[in-house]
Amino acid sequence: MSENQALEKIFAGARLRRLRRERGLTQAEAAEALGLSASYLNLLERNQRPVTARVLLSLADAFDVDVRAFANESDRQLIADLQEAAADPVLSGMEMDRMELSEFADAQPRAAEAFARLFHAFREVNAATADLATRMAGPGATSGGPGAVLESVRDALDARQNHFPELEEAAEALSQRIGLKPRNRDRILSDYLQSQHGFTVRVLDEEIMAGARRRLDFHGRRLLLSEALAPGSRAFHMAVVLATLELGDTLDALTEAAKLEAPEAKKLYRVGLANYFAGAAHMPYAAFLKHAEETRYDIIRLQRRFEVSYEQICHRLTTLQRPGERGLPFFMIRVDAAGNVSKRFGGGIMPFARAGGGCPKWNLYDALRTPERILAQRFELPDGASMLSLARGQVSAAPAGQPPVIHAIALGCDWEHAGRIVHADTIAEAEAAPVGIACRLCDRENCAQRAFPPMNRKLVLDAHMLRASPYAFNED
Repeated sequence: MSENQALEKIFAGARLRRLRRERGLTQAEAAEALGLSASYLNLLERNQRPVTARVLLSLADAFDVDVRAFANESDRQLIADLQEAAADPVLSGMEMDRMELSEFADAQPRAAEAFARLFHAFREVNAATADLATRMAGPGATSGGPGAVLESVRDALDARQNHFPELEEAAEALSQRIGLKPRNRDRILSDYLQSQHGFTVRVLDEEIMAGARRRLDFHGRRLLLSEALAPGSRAFHMAVVLATLELGDTLDALTEAAKLEAPEAKKLYRVGLANYFAGAAHMPYAAFLKHAEETRYDIIRLQRRFEVSYEQICHRLTTLQRPGERGLPFFMIRVDAAGNVSKRFGGGIMPFARAGGGCPKWNLYDALRTPERILAQRFELPDGASMLSLARGQVSAAPAGQPPVIHAIALGCDWEHAGRIVHADTIAEAEAAPVGIACRLCDRENCAQRAFPPMNRKLVLDAHMLRASPYAFNED
């Protein structure tokens, strides 16, 4: 936290009230746990008193929570969603600025989230209507996918800070019980599946698998894996199958707790939980966090130690939120060459655009041109937040006859943590590059990379003047 931030008053009444209700406590009970009077806690919850450093420490001791959630400003992803909604032409003339939206999110977080969800549903209906009109226009037209399902799953994971203690404990228990180590995973997991569940693991040709990477044959009691999978990935898929065989009740309970509405979202969330278990079995929490801290979060050394992919390391680093044993708070995003987001975690740390492309000034997109090399960048968002981004391109095998698949993966965090990360050493004194969430949510002027005007500005066209940016705009 910077010196200026430390001097600011922190009003977190809504967050305090929500935490207390989640724990099922009355104001009197919560006040007693915090060593406060009930009247003083009442003032805190009504934002009539700022949260002091002593109260933050009491919160950490009494409830074992990450006080960064109280010391930081409002959830950045929620603010970005509200800004996008407020900038829609339907609300033109309302002129809601970031400060008003932040106050709304702080005072009524559930109402703010409901407002943002309503806007997303409105946008999805509009997009679906446009897709239907395109499809009916003639042959060759296409329609969009169920983006709302993906967004609901991502939001549910963010709500849990992408951390599931039940799966962590089950993964650690399995790892200890069968002696799972990086250099013997394939054999140990294969033997375990055979002895405990009667499944034989077989690796088959791509042609026989018909494009599938994994298939569980219950009739033949076989787990079939494609030869296209790297050896390390084969063990990962075995662990995913074990999650479905041994933790069905746990996966079902966690899925129900997420309160997802669409059946497809529930299925996708459950698949994500099984993958989470597999990652935790490969990289047990305590050992992984210890090595991460010792190596200053050196991704390459973590890869060598646990014999997993770059992407799996990045994903695992976003899950280190165990109370009392937290790692650094990271976000992660994966995009393809067209800018489509296929994986995203940590919206409360780094706000992401819900639709459309990102900012080409972010090194995430440079990584597509230099696969297998980590690019470090310091960038600043339009709200002044300074971030660290570690981006790398990753090449994956594709089915026979198709070109390799290239993704760009960025792992990042607030710049205040950069001193604890070895990859940031080379850019410690670098000036922050101006990066936006998306063009329509960025009001920086005279940007040569701008593809669209900001949603909250009017487009001004001048036939007699050519600017660096193809768009000029004002606030009138």
